[in-house]
Amino acid sequence: MSANNERKRVVITGGAVASALGVDWPAILARLKTGKNCVRVMNEWNVYEKMNTRLAAPVDCVFPEYPRKKIRGMGRVALFALYASDMAMQMSGLSGSGGTDCSPEVTLGRCGVAYGSSMGSVDPLVEFFTLLVDHDLKHMSATTYIKSMPQTCAANLEVFYGLTGRLITVNTACTSGSMAIGSAYEVIQRGVQDIMIAGGADELSPADAAVFDTLFATSTQNEHPELTPAAYDKNRDGLVIGEGAGTLILEEYEHARSRGAVIYAEVAGFGTNTDGTHITQPNRETMAKAMKLALDDAGIAPDAVGYVNTHGTATGLGDIAESAATEEVFGRSVPASTLKNYIGHTLGACGAIEAWISVNMMREGWYAPNINLRELDGRCGKLDYITGEGRALETEYVMSNNFAFGGINTSLIFKRI
Repeated sequence: MSANNERKRVVITGGAVASALGVDWPAILARLKTGKNCVRVMNEWNVYEKMNTRLAAPVDCVFPEYPRKKIRGMGRVALFALYASDMAMQMSGLSGSGGTDCSPEVTLGRCGVAYGSSMGSVDPLVEFFTLLVDHDLKHMSATTYIKSMPQTCAANLEVFYGLTGRLITVNTACTSGSMAIGSAYEVIQRGVQDIMIAGGADELSPADAAVFDTLFATSTQNEHPELTPAAYDKNRDGLVIGEGAGTLILEEYEHARSRGAVIYAEVAGFGTNTDGTHITQPNRETMAKAMKLALDDAGIAPDAVGYVNTHGTATGLGDIAESAATEEVFGRSVPASTLKNYIGHTLGACGAIEAWISVNMMREGWYAPNINLRELDGRCGKLDYITGEGRALETEYVMSNNFAFGGINTSLIFKRI
């Protein structure tokens, strides 16, 4: 805790995503309102004959021309993290484009980074392990490990911005982004740091799709990419892999006010726990407990939350357990929707991407519908699954939930300011 044992308030002074929906909020909002997803057929995956899915939601973006010396240790996943962080830092007023003209306080030890991903970049990993197969170092370079190491996003951001504060690297699969935000929130709340760059990233790889394919958890509607994924639908057939990054700039409230920063929302609560039961099968009871922990941390009753952004992977066990847990916590048909029906499962990035979009939907007063939800699975919990053209709704609090392999559960609550 801080010296006076008081919990500091934590606010968001910047945010950005690199996603298949787009980069800036107006473009993302426009795409959400079309009711169309970003999933496409990956014909280049035809070489993997025994893999059933051919679907993914890649990001079409051209990274800015950053100084080569600053990015030579970055693979695609770290470049995604930098791209989102660069835009978020500019929005916060803490730096100019490409990390130029950084505010002096960024490098004085009171600004840190908490960033996550499922793993490092895949191509450098292939180079790294080819040594063991071919007994030859010819594919390795001085940056091979740097690009592939689990902490590549956090470490590269720290070096890029010259940060000398706290570094937290989070590699908790699909909760990496949300866990990073929650961890950064707690560090500022305790008075350890004034500012944290927080988020998650992951790059698209057929290896990621293969992981879920071997579990029979991927969608195989290869002829109709526009119809899948379909979370909570009776006829859903699995998830689709995506990619991207999301970054939030978290800041201590009085610090943000003192420098005249624009405040976009407050991080009101965070809850996390583990199942302690199974590596891949979701646990309804501990999912519910994570949400209750977030509510307790925020000091609010369930009725105060007007919208829940769900993890919503479109897998049978996941959808049923999560929705039942949500019903248990709220005891009512709380409005809910998932963004994964639009951009697929972005793995380590999803918690951060979904958090920032949820904040923007709260500020907009409009919430995206569950596209592709045509017939609700009767085994799912009784929630107000938003459909049609979305929902105009004013609320002071929204919740964003994520759950990961390893039985890792996270719940974030954001407050409108």
